[in-house]
Formats: sequence, C-alpha cells, structure tokens
Amino acid sequence: MTVQRHIEVPTEGEVSRIPVALSDRAYDILIQDSLLDGVGDRLAAFHAGQSAVVLTNSTVRRLYGTRVKRSLCRAGFKTVTLIVPDNEQAKSLKWFSAVLDELVKRRCERSTWLVALGGGVIGDLGGFVASAYLRGIPLAQVPTTLVAQVDSSIGGKTGVNHRMGKNLIGAFYQPKLVLVDPAALCTLPARDYRAGMAEVIKYGVIGSEGFFEFLEAHMEKAMGLDPPVLRKILTCCCRTKAEVVAEDEREGDRRRILNFGHTLGHAVETLSGYRRYQHGEAVAIGMVWAAGLARCLGLAEIDVENRIRALVSCAGLPVERPPYRPAAVLRAMRQDKKVSDKHIHFVLPTAIGKVVVQPVSEPDILMALRTASPRADRDGRVSRP
Repeated sequence: MTVQRHIEVPTEGEVSRIPVALSDRAYDILIQDSLLDGVGDRLAAFHAGQSAVVLTNSTVRRLYGTRVKRSLCRAGFKTVTLIVPDNEQAKSLKWFSAVLDELVKRRCERSTWLVALGGGVIGDLGGFVASAYLRGIPLAQVPTTLVAQVDSSIGGKTGVNHRMGKNLIGAFYQPKLVLVDPAALCTLPARDYRAGMAEVIKYGVIGSEGFFEFLEAHMEKAMGLDPPVLRKILTCCCRTKAEVVAEDEREGDRRRILNFGHTLGHAVETLSGYRRYQHGEAVAIGMVWAAGLARCLGLAEIDVENRIRALVSCAGLPVERPPYRPAAVLRAMRQDKKVSDKHIHFVLPTAIGKVVVQPVSEPDILMALRTASPRADRDGRVSRP
C-alpha cells in the first residue's frame, strides 16, 4: 500500500472526508479550515446525546476553548470543560483517575460526549478515559497539533505512561469522529510543529517514496505552513493512517509499520523522564538510528540512511543519538510494547517507501548503540568501539 503521488487535495474552505473503514466502528476524518467552529453541529448530527465534556489544557483552552464550547452550546449541548496539565505528565494514572472522578462527580451518562481538544497527550488520555467510563462513552478527537492531526488522533490507540515505559497502560478505543482544522497549527509553537513533522516524514519512509520526494522538494514551504502544501500533507498522512488502521486495527501485523522510529524514541523519552525531548524529537532520533541499524544489518544502502537523515535535519529535528549509556537504552527498550517473546522488534527501512518489521538481537542493538557516531562513512562502514 502506498500514498498516491498525485492525490486529490481539496482547496481552501472545502472539506476533505477520509473514511476509516472498521465495520460497525467506522468513522470519518474531516479536514477543513475553521472546523473548530462546527464541532457542535458535527456531533449533533449523531443524535447520540446532549451533553459534552471538553478535555483540554490551559493553553489550548485559551486559544480555542471558547470557540469549541460556544459551538457545542449553540448546537444544544450542555457543556463543561476539564483542564489537565499542558505536558506529558498528564498522561498518567493520576490524571486518568482525576478525570474519571470529575465524570462521576458530575453524573455524566453513557451518552455524554468526551471531546478531546488538544494534542497527542490530550487525545491519548481522553480516549482512555472515554473507553473506561461506564465501559465506553462517545469520543470526538479534535486535534490541534501536527502530530495529533496526522497520527495520534486516528486509529483508536489510547493510554497513559508508566514510570517504566511509554504507553504501557491503555486500550484500543475508536472515536466517533476526528475533526482536523489546519488553521489551529498557525498558533502552534515552532518547536511543537517541528516535532510533529517527524510523524509526517515517517509516512514517506514506511509507505510512499513519492510522498517522501514531495517532502524533500517542499520542506521549506511545509515549515512555513504554506496552505496548499500543508493540506496535501494532512490529507496524505491521514489517508495512509486510515488505510493501515482499516487493514490492521489492533496492530497484529500491518499496523506495526507505524512504529518506525518509536522503539528507540520511546526509550529516549523514558530515560529523559518525558521532559528533555518532545515525542516527535525522540521519534526523529529513532528514525535516523533505525535507518543506520538497517544499514549495519545489510538491509539497506547508505543512501537510505543519508536521505532520511537529511530530511529530518531539514525539518529542524535532532538526528544524533542522545548520550545515554547503551545498556540503559537497551533496558528501556525491553519495556517497549513491541517486545514479543522477549525479542525487541524494529521497523527497518530497506528503501524509501519500504520497511520490514523484524526482531534484532541484543548484541546487534548494543553494537549500533555503541557506534562512536551514527553518521556512516561513504562506504557505509561504522567503527566498533
């Protein structure tokens, strides 16, 4: 499966509707400017209830909370807003429990909507809460960051972190609707936008050389939020994610390719206490390192690693492995969800647009981690420590 190189992209003001085909759990991803002002009408069309809880953080509430709440009230919803911290620390059992306490205290019913308004942290936490409260209440994902708009809001992965590892506690729970407003990215801090670009690059590596080439040719415009380029990026990424999820909802096989860069990335986040690196920054490091690992294992030519490194760097993202001890990184990797039968699995690029998922031995992992510099020479050789 690949993203088509000349995919039809709606012009400004038009709505793009991308279906996620999951039988009775099917839903649409809608992409349209000013969609934040239409949240209420979109939810009212389901005729599924007249109350809503908006879960967000203080920053997003200040920027968009009033617009979304006004939209919900205008559509007849009795609405309350719950605020959680504006960082990865909100993805915890502590805040999961705190939000559930509020739903119980307010006597929310099974028909109450949970509207996750924010980035990946809000979407993951809100989705997990929605899956657990009364064994499931309707969920609407309203992502406001790039990483959430192209990736984390789609597919039903929800959950919180554990001190031993990233996303170890959670559930698969699909939303009823995903509403993507590209204009929300205009207020996103530059660092957050750059971090989201890591997930965008991921889609080119795992499934479409044409899309990767598009990013190589238009990264400067993409970083400048050029509207036509941005709409193409959002449409291509969302369509790819929707197709992968439809093929493999619960990550039994095909969906594992979406974890490209995440095995090392999650380890980096864990070791930094979820403070030093944003998720996308850690994934960027993980993608470059995974490409180097593929080269070391003889699965890819050095050009693959160099192109991935160059595009990641062009997006302003880190490319060098952080200075954590290899043994500590390996221990963190052992806690990853993708460990199977005590083997650590990696998504490894064999070419731009093609990847394989396979276990890698711990000696090979340590060898790659101990390499003096992740950058290979012209012949692809690396020096052992």
